[in-house]
Amino acid sequence: MRHDKAAMVLDLARRMAASAEGVTLGEIERDLDVGRRTAERLRDAVIGLFPQTEEVSDPPNKRWRIRGGLSAFEQAPTTAELIELAKAAQALRASGEPGRAAALEGLERKLKSAMRSTTLNRLAPDLEALVRAETIAVQAGPRPSADEAVLAEIRQAILAGRPLGFIYSRPGAEARSRSVAPCGVMFGRANYLVAADRESGRIQTFRLDRMSAVRGEEGVASPPADFDLQAFASQSFGIYQDEIEDVVLNVSPEGADEARAWRWHPTQSIEDRPDGGVVVRFRASGMRELAWHLFTWGDQVEIIGPARLKTVMTQALEGARRALDRAQA
Repeated sequence: MRHDKAAMVLDLARRMAASAEGVTLGEIERDLDVGRRTAERLRDAVIGLFPQTEEVSDPPNKRWRIRGGLSAFEQAPTTAELIELAKAAQALRASGEPGRAAALEGLERKLKSAMRSTTLNRLAPDLEALVRAETIAVQAGPRPSADEAVLAEIRQAILAGRPLGFIYSRPGAEARSRSVAPCGVMFGRANYLVAADRESGRIQTFRLDRMSAVRGEEGVASPPADFDLQAFASQSFGIYQDEIEDVVLNVSPEGADEARAWRWHPTQSIEDRPDGGVVVRFRASGMRELAWHLFTWGDQVEIIGPARLKTVMTQALEGARRALDRAQA
């Protein structure tokens, strides 16, 4: 449809305007899910509509970018984009992170203030209706902590490539003063600083709500050259990092449909069984968090391996049984 092609051209123009280094044909193919010929036609259409498009040499590739941005007319957000932004802020506030929620709410106000009044008036009724019709279901679990002052210190240390010092307190252990090379932050059920030990280079995680007296220090402390935060986060079933193991789970026919639709892990594979069930396989660390999750599946999941996951699950079951026995005594 012509409308679809026009939307793709405008989307590509926005990508070119949003990228300081520009985009390659390969990136256009990947991001817009099109073939090489279509990517070339879309690029040519953008160049025809936006003469300010620049071609940048980046051997062995060429890149295209639009300097100076696009006009407010071409950049007006849609109802769907604004409602998703509002819901993301609502989810953060409901989960106990008012600082991060406030940042998104501020972005929403800036976007609306930059829109033409006629466009905003046209979108307002739909936005109001969807805000009333959609909400966030808050699940039980730990409330993550992301103190804005702590986050600011961490981000500044990362950008400056400097060491980060803090006092770390763990239950049942004496508080310790630490000095690390910050690598990044992982947000989830609990929020963690990912950092490298300044002597050994070993990657460690620290819960933000257990850190105090956080401050940037003098000197230079950068992450290991080969460190990839996304790859590190993907190793674990949750956030806690320990030994990586091969996980094999048998899911009964009753839970097979849900298991197929479930995102277990980035390395997962799912095989059909003759009885209608499925076998789920992946490599991950974090057996304790995986065991907690498997509780929610009841008797629909059988642990085939590893042995340590069986042990962790057994210990968790025994602990739950003891607590239940005490309550019934």
